[in-house]
Amino acid sequence: MTRLDVAPPESESPVDCDGPRALVVEAREVPLGGVRGMEVHRTLPHRALPMVGAWCFLDRFGPQETTMRVEPHPHIGLQTVTWPIIGEVRHRDAVGSDVVVRPGALNLMTSGEGIAHSEYSLGQGPVALDALQLWVALPESRRHGGPAFERHENLPVLDLGEGADAVVVMGELGAVSSPATVHTPIVGAEIRLPAGVRVRLPLRPGWEHALYGMTGTTDVQTGMDAVDADAARRSEPLPAGADGAVSVDGSRLLYLGKGRDHVDLVSPKGARVFLLGGEPFEADIVMWWNFVGRTHDEIVEAREAWEAHAPRFGQVIDHGPERIPAPPLPAVRLTPRRRR
Repeated sequence: MTRLDVAPPESESPVDCDGPRALVVEAREVPLGGVRGMEVHRTLPHRALPMVGAWCFLDRFGPQETTMRVEPHPHIGLQTVTWPIIGEVRHRDAVGSDVVVRPGALNLMTSGEGIAHSEYSLGQGPVALDALQLWVALPESRRHGGPAFERHENLPVLDLGEGADAVVVMGELGAVSSPATVHTPIVGAEIRLPAGVRVRLPLRPGWEHALYGMTGTTDVQTGMDAVDADAARRSEPLPAGADGAVSVDGSRLLYLGKGRDHVDLVSPKGARVFLLGGEPFEADIVMWWNFVGRTHDEIVEAREAWEAHAPRFGQVIDHGPERIPAPPLPAVRLTPRRRR
């Protein structure tokens, strides 16, 4: 999915990821396709939290009744992870993929140094849609390679006990590994919680982690006061329940930092949450529009190539000249999204 907002250069230092944290990032509404006909909410990136491991972007479109028409647009330096909750979306790209994205199936597109794709809802009128769109930054060893697409419909499941489990979408959780191709140590998993059951979720202490609410409400036992990411520099605490319980739903992401080997979850009425995690990324990134690079000049070069219809991005299958033009670059040099 394309992002049409253009973030200003990152001039503020993000939070330190060393050690456990309880940092709450509230979702903010953003435009998609230049109009607000489609409701989209973003939690990553945030000024206080540019990445979680290699995860650098998290949008949610829905739940809503809408007609999605995202015309061909480019990507560099990332993988797109599409994880539907409700509804179906047709994905087409420049390596010849033409698939319908459905709940329970992973659609993973690797851009390398360049790819283009489009996303349409099925049919001509509004349909029910709700999905997560995530990006994974590619490391130096893979970001200049060729584009690829893969689909996985039978993802492994980790049994968490008491009727709870985790669908391992990307990377590994516990002793369970996804078949999806990854290029950095990472985890992405949908955690399914029955009502009223306390569940212990295993984590890697050397990795950083975050939880995002998909459906229902979940209390996360953090053992500490939470901090509002929008006031992170002032370290303003948010109200927390017993044992530092922080509520997570579809309006917020909870960053847990590093140094935890587990976290306990309980949902009064049942819920689904998405776990993001991984080894802190190898480099600071420059992210603008649909591009993930390392320098301002790389972004400028990619933008110029897209506007010039360069073969770098290919031609999306069954599309003609229709495409999303690149927005203008800001008047200042783009700088990396740094962490301490």
